[in-house]
Amino acid sequence: MNSFRRFVRIIGAPGIVLSVSLMVVGALVAFIYRGWVDNQDIIDSRDLVLQSRSQVRELNIRLADQTSQLAALQAKLESVQAALDSIIPSRNTYNFSPNQSMILAEGRLTVGLVGPPTNKRVNVNINGKQHSAGAGDVIHFALDQSTACQVQVQRFDMFRATLTASCAAPRSQ
Repeated sequence: MNSFRRFVRIIGAPGIVLSVSLMVVGALVAFIYRGWVDNQDIIDSRDLVLQSRSQVRELNIRLADQTSQLAALQAKLESVQAALDSIIPSRNTYNFSPNQSMILAEGRLTVGLVGPPTNKRVNVNINGKQHSAGAGDVIHFALDQSTACQVQVQRFDMFRATLTASCAAPRSQ
C-alpha cells in the first residue's frame, strides 16, 4: 500500500487516469486487432474450402473420364480376347478359314485348309502333303522316327474348320 501512495504522489491523479485510459485503449486496440486477425483467418479458411471444392469437382470429372476410359478399354479387351479365343479357342486348337495356313506344334507342322470345306470333308495340307478328312478324323503324321504328330478335325462348316494339332515323342513299350 505504501508503494501505491508513493506512485500516486509522483504521478498524481491525472497521471493515473491517463495510465488507466492508455491501458483501456491498448486493450481495445488489441481486441480489435485480434478480431481483424481472426476475420482474416476465417476468410483464408473459406477460400481454402472453396479451392478444395473446385479441386474435388475437377478430380471427380477426371475420375469419371478415367472410369469411362477403363470401361471402354475393358470392352475392347474382352472383344479382342473373344476374337483371339475364336482363332485359338484352347490349347492346340485352331480355327482355319479357307486357304489359310498356320505353323503349329512349336513350329514343327505347317497346316493349311485347302479351299472351303465341302458338306462331308475338308482338305488339309500338312507339311506339303494333302489329306482329306471328316469331322472327328485323326491324321497321324510322323516327322521322323522320334516325333509323332497328329491333326484332328474337330468340326467344320462352309466358312471355317476347327483342328487340333500336337506332336510328341512316341511312347516306349
